[in-house]
Amino acid sequence: MDDKPTIIESVLDRATDYAKTSYELIKLKTMDKTADVISSLIPYAVSFVILIQVLLLVNIGLALWLGEILDSFWNGFFALAGFYLIIGTILHLLFHNYIKNFIRNLITKMMLK
Repeated sequence: MDDKPTIIESVLDRATDYAKTSYELIKLKTMDKTADVISSLIPYAVSFVILIQVLLLVNIGLALWLGEILDSFWNGFFALAGFYLIIGTILHLLFHNYIKNFIRNLITKMMLK
């Protein structure tokens, strides 16, 4: 009779150890995937910030040039803003779902890699 409680205790101890080990493994895998996704997105973010800065300077130059043509610097900025408003509205209406799905698929692909 003394063997049965020790066998049950041994099985319970092993099951507890297995559960703790499984939990730690899941936690480590989650941390690894999160670190992988974030480290993959950081170069894209840096490139995006540099691209935005270049586009900002080009747009300021373009607005000033249009302002010279239209005889008022303000009119150049307003004309460029109106152009971007029209283009942004068209892009949003036509490509919103496509861009959303593209980004979702990209992140999912990184997570499953």
